[in-house]
Amino acid sequence: MKIAIVGPGRLGRSLAVLLQQVGHHAVLVGRDLAVPDDADLRLLTVPDGAIAQVARALPAGPVLLHCSGAQPVEVLRPHSPAGSWHPLMTFPGPEVDVPVLTGVAAAIAGDPEAQELAALLATDLGMRPVEVPGDRRLYHASAVIAGNLATVLLGEASKLLQAAGVAPSDALAMLAPLAERSVANASHGIARSLTGPLARGDTDTLEAHRRAMEEHGFHDVRALFDQLVCLAELHLGHAEAEEEGEG
Repeated sequence: MKIAIVGPGRLGRSLAVLLQQVGHHAVLVGRDLAVPDDADLRLLTVPDGAIAQVARALPAGPVLLHCSGAQPVEVLRPHSPAGSWHPLMTFPGPEVDVPVLTGVAAAIAGDPEAQELAALLATDLGMRPVEVPGDRRLYHASAVIAGNLATVLLGEASKLLQAAGVAPSDALAMLAPLAERSVANASHGIARSLTGPLARGDTDTLEAHRRAMEEHGFHDVRALFDQLVCLAELHLGHAEAEEEGEG
């Protein structure tokens, strides 16, 4: 299949490499919007704010998909068939890393023909197409929390480790494997993946953490810590209630 990727940014360049690897003919299209006449599919990988403008500048043609997580299909109108295809993965650019997409979800929506082609594209890359017909803002907010804010959280944790005497160059490297395994375990259930003082109900240790953060001036991290501990306790409480109900 010949696929015109409109927008040669990090995502566009990465997808071009990945699609070529599975046998598709991917063509990167720049600002001139010189889309090949024989393209079977047009894929917009431009910034969200430019999608509507670029779509209006494109002539009628084959299926048009955008790769935004937050934007609805309507920004592509009057194009038809039109839809969205959003790989739930981070793309730093092929110069840095080309991610393995096997088993990764791809959110799809739109006209039936567009959804069919989006699902085919996902399947060809080893991905799992999942229809997301509801509010795309909520879908994308969930992706930002999991994909970006989890990284910020790791950065905050590394500050405490550095304050405990670990070199800044080592702090993130020490914590990353722990974070990666914890996130992987979470796919089996949040409560089941929680370990340490939270799972044990060790309030004395948690209180010691709070005192240390306050004594060393990490007041913002302490507030974040308290919010996350409360949420963790809710997950544990729900799991216990479910187990009692089953019993």
